[in-house]
Amino acid sequence: MEFWQQSRREDGISYTSRGKKRMKATRVMKGILLFFCLSILLVGCGSRSADSSNDKTLTLLVEGGGPAFEVASKTAAQFEEQTGYKIKIDSVPYSGVYDKLKAEIDAKKSTHDVAIIDVLWFPSLAKGLEPLGDVLTAEQMNDFLPQLNESATINEELLGIPTWTNSKILLYRKDLFEDPKNQADFKQEFGYDLKAPANWHEYADVAKFFTKDGMYGVSVFGQTGGDAVSSWLDHVTQAGVDSLILDENGEVNITGEPYVQALAFLQNLVQEQVVPEDYLSIASSETAELFNNGKLAMQLAWGHFYLSSDQALPGQVGAAPMIAGADGVGAVPGPWYQVVLKDSPKKDIAAQYIKFMYEQNELYMESLGVAARKSVFDKYKDNPQYAHVKAIEATLNGAQTQNRPQIAQWSQIENEVLSPMLQKVLSGSDPATELDLAKKQIEEILGR
Repeated sequence: MEFWQQSRREDGISYTSRGKKRMKATRVMKGILLFFCLSILLVGCGSRSADSSNDKTLTLLVEGGGPAFEVASKTAAQFEEQTGYKIKIDSVPYSGVYDKLKAEIDAKKSTHDVAIIDVLWFPSLAKGLEPLGDVLTAEQMNDFLPQLNESATINEELLGIPTWTNSKILLYRKDLFEDPKNQADFKQEFGYDLKAPANWHEYADVAKFFTKDGMYGVSVFGQTGGDAVSSWLDHVTQAGVDSLILDENGEVNITGEPYVQALAFLQNLVQEQVVPEDYLSIASSETAELFNNGKLAMQLAWGHFYLSSDQALPGQVGAAPMIAGADGVGAVPGPWYQVVLKDSPKKDIAAQYIKFMYEQNELYMESLGVAARKSVFDKYKDNPQYAHVKAIEATLNGAQTQNRPQIAQWSQIENEVLSPMLQKVLSGSDPATELDLAKKQIEEILGR
């Protein structure tokens, strides 16, 4: 400050005298500025280096309010104690998980090190995920429940370590099925014993029988979105398809007989009026609410819904495997996985975290009612409070249980083609006609 004040006081001096003094002042000023800039640069560089070397934070992206957030929160302190790394949990809504990861992967700049993702996202995120085939031992990987290895493997690389898997199963009002009068009336009307239905024919009979006195037998998922599409595909697997949507040669096979039969099966339930009238606005959550409020005798629900139904109707809920079609029991699993971002600078510690979390897999059973390891399922399947576990395991081992296709355009196909098509058929359109149109639309999306 003193330097610049002195310069201003010299404004009235002659040019020659002022020039000499100004040259000297300029040299002094340049020296001070150079020293000042070098000091800032050195301090700044030292600070960034220290921050980088001392950064003991691992950033995890999860869906907020769900089991992933709960289990991550419960285990964070233990992991920090073991490794010195603090877990920073970033929780966002379901779609936000995908959007954030996609943006980071496309930019090749990771804000997160680890994430927990829906199986549906693997094809479009694969290029930005670190292969994890060497994280677990062979013994640990042999503990995966069915379908878990295949659904996370892209181009022969395992890209995720499972957190939990799930499938739809049959939940039914055990008290109604065990009622002597209902048993006698059902046998008189249908000619066989009332029990939890095991196939399409029995399911339709029981639905018809219990549709009375303000109660419906079942529901169908007609609401726009993936939940309804998944429910329909469950029945497609049961009808005998070997590969969903795309055959082994990658050709669209959606006009095949199993697809027509599955749509006709659902359409018939609507036409027989054994489902609620507002079926086009119903999916999993709405079905569970109806069931828990005594408005449905049965529901084909994601297995973990058993826990809330049993709480709402203590001692009145039974659980059985998914129903079978002509080719046996089949369903579309719904697994989630932990992944490591390829551009993370902490991939080694991230892999260590994923292995640590796999060892804590039982916590997902306690939080959500499902897990990823056979050993965890074995521990709970004979526990009457977890009656759904044995039913899920039987369904996952079903002869026709299979994953959705691994294609990057799946969400677009599901939302823009299959969901609207399903609503049209449930509203009365011809299944074969709608499937022909859907095939052309899918081929357009795939660039065929």
